[in-house]
Amino acid sequence: MRTVGEQLRQWRHRRGLSQLDLANAADVSARHVSLVETGRSRPSADMILRLAEQLRVPLRDRNRLLLAAGFAPRYTERPLAELAGAREAVRRVLRAHEPYPALLFDRRWNILMTNRAVRPFLDRVDPALLRPPVNLIRLGLDPRGFAPMVVNLPDVRAVFRGRVGRQLAAAPDPELAALFEELLAGGTEKEGERVAADVVIPMIIRMDGRELRLFSTITTFGTPMDITLDEVAIESYYPADAASAAFFA
Repeated sequence: MRTVGEQLRQWRHRRGLSQLDLANAADVSARHVSLVETGRSRPSADMILRLAEQLRVPLRDRNRLLLAAGFAPRYTERPLAELAGAREAVRRVLRAHEPYPALLFDRRWNILMTNRAVRPFLDRVDPALLRPPVNLIRLGLDPRGFAPMVVNLPDVRAVFRGRVGRQLAAAPDPELAALFEELLAGGTEKEGERVAADVVIPMIIRMDGRELRLFSTITTFGTPMDITLDEVAIESYYPADAASAAFFA
């Protein structure tokens, strides 16, 4: 295991910060940051978390920093089923978004919960893709999933590539990287031809003889203290035009 100093230096480089930048943000001296990174000073648990906060280190990796320095992990990781309050809050958000689709997914884009508006779309994909864990990226890009229904598939693939690429740059993950290489790296479709859009690039799905234009927003928990909640997000889809809204209504 890399030392806590080596890990902090790697996170600092990943964020594009100098030692002085980090020191100023954390209200410590640049010399102290240097001593911590080189292992000449053993930081306290509070100092590690203080630096990690400024470096936007995910909670899972903050635990790794603490362990590398000889401290106990600070953040728990419980299944969503055990987080009754958070699970009920998510369920309420998903239900409130009906009749439009919304779903909850984890850091590897595995779907954990959906509202009822998602079900008609899932009914149209190969059942093999619905075996747990059901992955949103695979559903969207696999020929057995939504891909044949997506009119602007190159646009959607490019959006996925950008989002997952930024996610991996912020916090590397081997399984997500493998998924990226399988479904997002390269690509044969001609990209760069954007559909007409006023504000955002919609996803256009051909369904029951209609073209549905949808855009989405992401919701996360604001100040999670559990790793599971730190790594989940709700994606809510909205109609991008009156005809699409009428379909759902």
